[in-house]
Amino acid sequence: MAKPVGTRAAIHPQAITDPSASAGAGAMIGAEARIGEHARIAPYAVIDSRATVGERAIVGTHAVIHHDVTLGAGVVLGSHVVVHPGTVLEDGVVVGDHAVLGKPPRLRATSAAAGGPGLRPLQVAAGASVGAGAVVFAGAAVGARTILGDQSFVRERATIGEDAIVGRGSTVDCDVVVGDRVSIQTDVYVTARSVVEDDVFLGPGVVTTNDDRMGRAPRGADGEPDPAAIELRGATIRRGARIGGRAVLVPGVEIGADAFVAAGAVVTKDVAPATRVIGVPARAAGPVPDEDLLDR
Repeated sequence: MAKPVGTRAAIHPQAITDPSASAGAGAMIGAEARIGEHARIAPYAVIDSRATVGERAIVGTHAVIHHDVTLGAGVVLGSHVVVHPGTVLEDGVVVGDHAVLGKPPRLRATSAAAGGPGLRPLQVAAGASVGAGAVVFAGAAVGARTILGDQSFVRERATIGEDAIVGRGSTVDCDVVVGDRVSIQTDVYVTARSVVEDDVFLGPGVVTTNDDRMGRAPRGADGEPDPAAIELRGATIRRGARIGGRAVLVPGVEIGADAFVAAGAVVTKDVAPATRVIGVPARAAGPVPDEDLLDR
């Protein structure tokens, strides 16, 4: 590996490094790590054992790449990025400073979201972008060319499709499915076990909810609270629906395809396809105009 004059990178003798790659002062490269052609490892970055850094990839200052991570060709990681074990970033993924990728969840034992099989490593598809300070958990999958905004939060087992946007500070909770070309604006909360189909728009500050009991577990036969009895029911938002800013969806509601929910509405029951609703509680206000239908 080529090292600029005066640097002192620590490169394990079992690392496999292309002669055209470079490592800055204080960088560390572990056993069986693979560093591709023209890759650049910035000062004080850490590449753990068996990690792969693709050709022309750039790893920023003080970034930490844990074992068995795969960085595809042309991946760019900012400073202080942490990539947890096994995570796969495909070609051309760009990650902002201080992002954390593949983070394992820590849940209290009584959490209704706990349990289930072990998590697969995080997968981020080609051309996706992860903003500064974003956190994406292990078990999630992010589609090609999708943009996760600064300080966004994507939980375990969430799946986000291609060409989607998750705005700054928004949360996609665990076990959520988000389709292709979905636009989630700033400070949106998509609650666990929701489904957001293709081409949906969620305005700034939209809130979905999933627990009618608000954490108060029903009591079992022994008279003690039974968290396992809590049924979480997220929202189902069908293809092409549009939800205005600060709208609230109560647990289990379904918003029909091409429906329109006005800003600030509180949706307490299902909304029919291609229907406009407004108010608190939301009430029907006529059909969506033909020119606004997705497949007009």
